[in-house]
Amino acid sequence: MPPPQPLWSPPPGGYHPGYGPYPPMPPPRKKSSGPIIALILGGVVILGLGAVGVFAATLNSKVKDTGYQNYTTYSPAYTNPTTTGATTSTTAPSRPPASGTPSAPATPAGPKAVYALADHPFLKPSFGANSISGCPLPAMDYSPEGQDRFLRAALPCIENMWKPALAAANLPYQPVELHIVTETMQYPCGTVRPDSTARYCQGGIYWTANAYAAERNPNNPNHPGKYLGQLSHEYGHHIQWLTGMLKASDRAQYDAGGWDTPKGLDLNRRMELQATCFGGMTLASFSHGAVPMDVIRVGLTDAGNRGDYDIYPTKDHGTPENNANWVDRGYRSNKASECNTWAADAGSVS
Repeated sequence: MPPPQPLWSPPPGGYHPGYGPYPPMPPPRKKSSGPIIALILGGVVILGLGAVGVFAATLNSKVKDTGYQNYTTYSPAYTNPTTTGATTSTTAPSRPPASGTPSAPATPAGPKAVYALADHPFLKPSFGANSISGCPLPAMDYSPEGQDRFLRAALPCIENMWKPALAAANLPYQPVELHIVTETMQYPCGTVRPDSTARYCQGGIYWTANAYAAERNPNNPNHPGKYLGQLSHEYGHHIQWLTGMLKASDRAQYDAGGWDTPKGLDLNRRMELQATCFGGMTLASFSHGAVPMDVIRVGLTDAGNRGDYDIYPTKDHGTPENNANWVDRGYRSNKASECNTWAADAGSVS
């Protein structure tokens, strides 16, 4: 039997692995010239003799190109700032507040994503997924409708695991959106085909139900654990998106010349293996009585059976051995700091 498919294989057109096409960078801004202020013509006529002076001045305002400020957002906290040329204005002094009337306090800053990788504040030992004691999952039905019911029942449990850690790190949170894909469709990151594996894009998981039900391999049994394990991996990408690591990875790949360059592929493997490690943390939180242990074991085994087998030319997800190592590492530690693939040696993310 051939080995199981990796989590993603590049379709024609070069979709960005894992969550869609590589977003285009904005073109460099054109420098703007300020208006010609005026031509001042004056004349003084004395005893029939005149003298005319003409003066002209031009102001040039320059807008600094900040590179990524209009970059496609991967965080709900990211906004596109507006940059304008410098202006000069004269205003009357403000009237002091009336006696006994305090000024309004400044609005406190809300949670914001942090665009960093190895030194991201979320990758500290204090942050982990909360354990839960129960998660009522329906009996598994491998039809698209049955997978939809199963995954939607599991997602609130996963959300409850991760939301407290994000709040403790002062990072933004929003629930993930689940989309069941049964035919080729356009989504925010490009095109998703029903015969491909699931993918993540901008707050949404696009789950290709028929592709998972059709897998026929002894190493990938049609078992609820496979579905829970793969959902945990895709939710790992959601954690990356919320924290800002997914966007920081995109920036680094762009700077490297693209995801399919040697450096870009290295970054992509680190990104995918971190999602696998976060998936292991999710399975650890399920393992305290929330679901049967055979579901957990199959989920861990399935993650270790996916990756860049030798028959696949593009090495963008890491070897099956490294996938197995990282999912086990996340499962055994349940610490985000143990999922810092960005700081790992090259061999462990090959």
